[in-house]
Amino acid sequence: MQEKIIVLVEDNPNDEALTLRALKKNNIANEIVVTRDGAEALDFLFGRGIYAGRKDGQIISVVLLDLKLPKLDGLEVLKQLRENPKTKLLPVVILTSSREEQDMIQSYRLGANSYIQKPVDFAQFLDAVKQLGLYWLVLNETPSEGG
Repeated sequence: MQEKIIVLVEDNPNDEALTLRALKKNNIANEIVVTRDGAEALDFLFGRGIYAGRKDGQIISVVLLDLKLPKLDGLEVLKQLRENPKTKLLPVVILTSSREEQDMIQSYRLGANSYIQKPVDFAQFLDAVKQLGLYWLVLNETPSEGG
């Protein structure tokens, strides 16, 4: 059986802990792989570097991608994912504190599936993660091939 995982790309330890807590509180039991910068995220998603030979049975259900990241920002990560035939159809949700209209426009231009601004209030954040989990992990259908 193939394991469906969530990839969280987040460099802020507080936002990482908050997101993991919200996922757990909403009974989302999928394995969550956390990468903390854009370069590490691409290494994991492309199975290279320290992630070369990662488990074949892992299917990535969704990537939760922050925009403000060290090494490579989230927009560059998204651009590279969309340029690669193996990852061009991978669901990518921008999960960011950015309130910049230009970030949202550029994210969609580069092929983001969704753009969610992190609510400041934890109760709102819990609800946002619950909706995100319900949609991307239960309702959404994805192709088995990259296209």
